[in-house]
Amino acid sequence: MPASLPDANALIARLADAIAPTLTPATFIVGIHTGGAWIAERLHALLGCRQPLGVLDISFYRDDFSRIGLHPQVKPSNLPFELEGGTILLVDDVLHTGRTVRAAMNELFDYGRPASIRLAVLVDRGGRELPIRPDFVGLTVDIAEHQNVNLSRLDDGHLTLSIA
Repeated sequence: MPASLPDANALIARLADAIAPTLTPATFIVGIHTGGAWIAERLHALLGCRQPLGVLDISFYRDDFSRIGLHPQVKPSNLPFELEGGTILLVDDVLHTGRTVRAAMNELFDYGRPASIRLAVLVDRGGRELPIRPDFVGLTVDIAEHQNVNLSRLDDGHLTLSIA
C-alpha cells in the first residue's frame, strides 16, 4: 500500500493525456455521481470536449438497493444529448467490484443504445466481482479488502484521495 496517494488533479491530468488521442468530436463524457461526475467535469474541460457533459445517479440501479436502501441524497441523472448510436466515455472515481459500472451501463441503456462505451477511472483498487475492465486508469493500487479509497472535494474545489 502506498504511504500516500498521488494528487488527484495530477491523476486527472494523466487520464486526460491518455484519453486525448482516442477522443472524437462525437464523444460524450458521462460521470457517475458523485466522484465520477467531479472527474468528468475536469476531463471535459481539460479535453476541450464540445459535446455537453452528462451525469448519472445510479441509486435506483444498484443491485444492493433492497439491502442498503435509498441513498439520502439522490440526484437526478442529466443526459442532455441523444444517446442512441453515440460514443460514451463513462467516468468513475474508484473501480472496485464493478457493480457501480454495471448499474451505470444499465441506466445508460434505458436512455438508448450507444455505439460504444469506454470506461475511465481515477483509481483501480482491484477486487472485481464482475467482468468489468477500465480502458483508462489514473492509478492502480493494491489495498486490503476492508479498506476503501475515497475521493473528496474540498470547499475550494480541490480534489483529494485518501485510504480509509
